[in-house]
Amino acid sequence: MDNKLRREYVKLHISVILAAFTGILGKLISLNAVLLVWYRMLLSFLMFYILLFISKNLPKEDLKDCLKICSLGVLLGLHFLFFFASIKYANVAVGVVCYSLEGFFTAIFEPLIFKQPFSKNNFLCSLIAVAGISLIFHIDTHYRLGIVLGVISAAMIAFYTIFNKVVGMEKSSKSMLFYELLGGAAFLTVILPLYLIFGGIRFELPSLTDFTYLFILAFFCTIGLYILHIQVLRTLSAFTVSLYGNFEPIYGILIAVLFLGEGQELSLSFYIGMCLILISVFLQSFLNANILQKASE
Repeated sequence: MDNKLRREYVKLHISVILAAFTGILGKLISLNAVLLVWYRMLLSFLMFYILLFISKNLPKEDLKDCLKICSLGVLLGLHFLFFFASIKYANVAVGVVCYSLEGFFTAIFEPLIFKQPFSKNNFLCSLIAVAGISLIFHIDTHYRLGIVLGVISAAMIAFYTIFNKVVGMEKSSKSMLFYELLGGAAFLTVILPLYLIFGGIRFELPSLTDFTYLFILAFFCTIGLYILHIQVLRTLSAFTVSLYGNFEPIYGILIAVLFLGEGQELSLSFYIGMCLILISVFLQSFLNANILQKASE
């Protein structure tokens, strides 16, 4: 593995660590899931806009490309909605474990969307990861709604990752993230009044504590995370990026146990499941490295 590829894997791993903290922050913030996501995307967009404006580096895209990238932001916003709703209706463990089905969905959706043959290697790695995920968390019917919402969030982020790789190949990472945040924030601003009216939820301003958590969520776990995410997709496949997301439940559950006292027992099945996830990631990386090496010979 050359140095450039190694750097991309390091970036990818950092993005997964940042993603693991997302669920914890979502649980700590007392706001309703829809309000939480709206504040997150709006604050992220405003912060990123200010950073780009100060550096005189605001991106410019034509209307067609702008709308195309903004539509990715809608997918991202929907993923956020279902992910945080999963955490609110269940717990962090349920949300992050369901999120890890992204690799499984990507292995199925990517060949279907691009009309390519299924990769046996990718599908095998996904099945190993799913087996590991099922061992890490013993599904409780009490969390049924949270699990359904979490599975939908995983499907949404799989679509986002696949189409992001296609659209973002010729665009800068700052331009991609800027218009994605714009699209997501605009979409949520449109649906928020409908949700407040028909959902019976009142509008709330975040408390000082919630605002602090929202700032961390917006700056580090949104701007920082998705800049890295967009960058690595230029070199690594959508499936590889999705499969590395399987590290998130390990980090997320450990952090939830340490800081939230959720009481998730780290039983033998947890360690077996964690090993299966690690095997799936390293096996897929090894197989892809061999394919790339043979292609370059």
